[in-house]
Amino acid sequence: MLPEIRTPHRLTCHCGAVEMEVTLSDGLNTKRRCDCSFCRRRGAVAVSAPLSGIRIVKGEDNLTLYQFGTMTAKHYFCKTCGIYTHHQRRSNPEQYGVNAACLEGVNPRDLDPVPWADGVNHPTDRSE
Repeated sequence: MLPEIRTPHRLTCHCGAVEMEVTLSDGLNTKRRCDCSFCRRRGAVAVSAPLSGIRIVKGEDNLTLYQFGTMTAKHYFCKTCGIYTHHQRRSNPEQYGVNAACLEGVNPRDLDPVPWADGVNHPTDRSE
């Protein structure tokens, strides 16, 4: 049984240095994994939130940014514990992907099956 997702819902990294309030686009119904070179190594289940759907309660200065490839996606991690918290999506820069495992009370194992997004063949990687 899936946990209740409140609006907003609490999100924390592992060490607790970063805490956010997140309002998801459609609860856990947007769950997915990506198989691009970065995401398949990270392995996280992401759920969607609009750009206005994240409020950092504490630890903004403890977030670090990682970008690669097209430099469109912005991946954020806690500097202390290294946990991926969220990213601004390459597939839709008007959305965040939020690490479902960082949401209070959510165990990603309970989300199976989780669909996969084809990040290997992303349209922005193709030359015209």
